[in-house]
Amino acid sequence: MSSKTAKDRSPNDGDEAAVAAPRITALAPWLAVQRDHVLSQQGHAWLLHGPSGLGQYAIALSVAQAWLCEAPNRQSGDAACGQCASCHLIERGAHPDLAVLMPETLMLELGWPLGEKAQNDIDDKKRKPSREIRVEAMREVVEFAQLTSGRARGQAVLVYPAERMNPITANALLKTLEEPSGATRFILATEAAHALLPTIRSRCQSVALQWPSEEQALTYLESIVGSADASAHTAAYTTAQLRNALMASGGRPLDAAALLQSGASAAWAQWPRAMANGHVGAVADWSPYDLLESLQKLCHDLWAVKTGAVPRYFAATDLPRPPPARALAAWSEQLKTLRRSIEHPYKAELLIEDLVSQARIALHSRQ
Repeated sequence: MSSKTAKDRSPNDGDEAAVAAPRITALAPWLAVQRDHVLSQQGHAWLLHGPSGLGQYAIALSVAQAWLCEAPNRQSGDAACGQCASCHLIERGAHPDLAVLMPETLMLELGWPLGEKAQNDIDDKKRKPSREIRVEAMREVVEFAQLTSGRARGQAVLVYPAERMNPITANALLKTLEEPSGATRFILATEAAHALLPTIRSRCQSVALQWPSEEQALTYLESIVGSADASAHTAAYTTAQLRNALMASGGRPLDAAALLQSGASAAWAQWPRAMANGHVGAVADWSPYDLLESLQKLCHDLWAVKTGAVPRYFAATDLPRPPPARALAAWSEQLKTLRRSIEHPYKAELLIEDLVSQARIALHSRQ
């Protein structure tokens, strides 16, 4: 649960808010439409699901903020006003009626304060931040749901990514999710709905997030990073570069925006041949996770070319010649095996060198 319990927190917790405050950004237009659909419906438990990069967290937080807002915007599906005391408390991560349930690693990354005991355990180095949603945090949320609303707008529980609940944690939520007390509402968001317990899915109203059209995605990217083809921007990306970033991200606009802002998109077209040449310097500042994900995209597109399909992440002209099927299959299996353990504390530099070496060997194989 976020920060303290409702009784412990107060609007005057200024010191805590200065230490950690969640990053809240405006919703992309296609997400705002889907948020307004949720807000127009009755129900106490919602499950937002879809592939990664569609904005599950952003829309879930926007829904929770709208539920608790004291002056909802009637012109926009009762969305949060962003100006009232409730909205400001959420921006500070100190709303007494909002419980945020995430893996501790993600809560720290996004700026949500941890519970007092969890923070003390981590500060005292008794354990590392959890990458799963801990059952102890879920039990705090169950207790939270029994409390009376502090600001008379009911209570909201946000769970993201919901697939990070292990079976014990998920089972601790079931009864409260089915029969919440008072005016408690739940918004669960996931990028892997199939990984959730069927009993969790059956207790929620399900909303499959929709992909934006290419035109919507490009317009969004222009608004985030700017486009040299748009008169309102003077020095930015061309529409072709924005389209390439969107392709590199598998059509996911939020991922494309992150790719553009990191600067990695500029060399994306040359990157496959850099891997074929074993050029470690091309990825020296990458994380092992990002490199592994990109190599899997490259492997996917080489399979596509080999079978006569259209590549998804790269232009066909940017790809090296695919290796024989046996070598490509072996390399794909290596990458899948590493994916299962990529979060282990490997030495990053050595892992990156090994991944580039594997790629070079696979791409030059003729057997």
